[in-house]
Amino acid sequence: MTLRHGLFVNWPIDPERIRPHVPSELTVDTRDGTAWLSVLPFVLTNVGFRGTPASTRFAFAELNVRTYVTYRGDPGLYFFSVDVGQQLLASVAGWLTRLPVFPAKMHVGGGGEGIRFSSRRLHASSWQRRLQDAMRSGRKPEATRAANTDPSAGGGAEPPWFAATYRPTGPVETPDSGTLEHWLTERRRFYAPNRDSVLVCEVAHDPWPLQPAEATITENTMFDALGLAPTRDEPLVYYCDELEMTGSIPRRL
Repeated sequence: MTLRHGLFVNWPIDPERIRPHVPSELTVDTRDGTAWLSVLPFVLTNVGFRGTPASTRFAFAELNVRTYVTYRGDPGLYFFSVDVGQQLLASVAGWLTRLPVFPAKMHVGGGGEGIRFSSRRLHASSWQRRLQDAMRSGRKPEATRAANTDPSAGGGAEPPWFAATYRPTGPVETPDSGTLEHWLTERRRFYAPNRDSVLVCEVAHDPWPLQPAEATITENTMFDALGLAPTRDEPLVYYCDELEMTGSIPRRL
């Protein structure tokens, strides 16, 4: 599969603010005592199982909200939410990965101002909510607040919304090991605690070809859905135009 038009939007946050929203099996990872929240809008193309013909592959837009964690000392990612632009895919992906995957109405376009990306989460159908509840039932108490406050679980609240226009502003560079840019981007696995175990999925790809970027965020209520007040800090942003990658089948640790 190929990631295109990716934007890393990263906000610093006090680790104590985020700790109640991360399952107890995982340790909140910090850089110089600071935790980070990231929002990633992008498009995935050429998606399919290895060896399948091109005619069976597909593309969709995606929006991730994540933080940085370790499990038994190994660094990785924890996803608060994964919004995708296809409703059926959201249900299947959530079942396979045990991640909180939600359907969303998404639009991605281009122009002189750069990439325009918007995502508004759709209210889940009753059977999707049952599936999401079943997946979430394995979480520890520390993680239940985010699930219970998510508008897609019902209640008629305004769905989470994100909209931004962004573009690269400099040359492509590969982050050096030990830098903050490397720490924020070079995570090759994510963890999904479920019942009495932890699932892990790994992604393989070349080092990120990042560019400095500017982004105008016109809407962002993704943190509200987590029960977290929006951070007032200016985010660090990086752009990735294209990167080939492969993902593993989730396995239990």
